[in-house]
Amino acid sequence: HVCWHRSTTIAAAAHHRSMRSTLSGYLLRKFKSSNGWQKLWVVFTGACLYFFKTFQDDFPLASLPLLGYAVHKPDPENDQINKDYVFKLVFKNHVYFFRAESQYTFERYFISSKMLHPKMNIIE
Repeated sequence: HVCWHRSTTIAAAAHHRSMRSTLSGYLLRKFKSSNGWQKLWVVFTGACLYFFKTFQDDFPLASLPLLGYAVHKPDPENDQINKDYVFKLVFKNHVYFFRAESQYTFERYFISSKMLHPKMNIIE
């Protein structure tokens, strides 16, 4: 699978795994430039995050294709994020922070990024 917009690719096997796997749950989202966290129902499937206001919604508010993104744990000094269960997605100047409500949920999203998308740049 090729993402022309981001000039990147994903291996066929990883693409097929991502299409068969779905992960969903509430996450808190924060943009780099914002102060507050927004609680959203997030569905992670097909190398993409889909954002819903609640799990009952039929249509997403937005989506975020993950090809080309790097996954990090935030640096408390530089990112000024002093919360537990947070991971950071970065593509060029686009920075998103996501906070899970538990260690279990955090690990599911963070580890799923590694397993489903081996071409992504994962930094722990």
